[in-house]
Amino acid sequence: MTCDRLVCANCAGPVSEGRCHVCRAHRERLHRDNPLAALSPAALLGLFAALVAVALVAQRVATA
Repeated sequence: MTCDRLVCANCAGPVSEGRCHVCRAHRERLHRDNPLAALSPAALLGLFAALVAVALVAQRVATA
């Protein structure tokens, strides 16, 4: 989960902006608990596509 769309219950601002101490603490906890949370969905999709490409190449090498 990323903090891009989360809204803080304390200040009603986006958590990603870190307007108050509650936002900053929650954003820090999300990034600490999940290192992939800092990546955008496009970057995650790119990593997934690269993983699939490597798997296909490995499969072709194994059968050849």
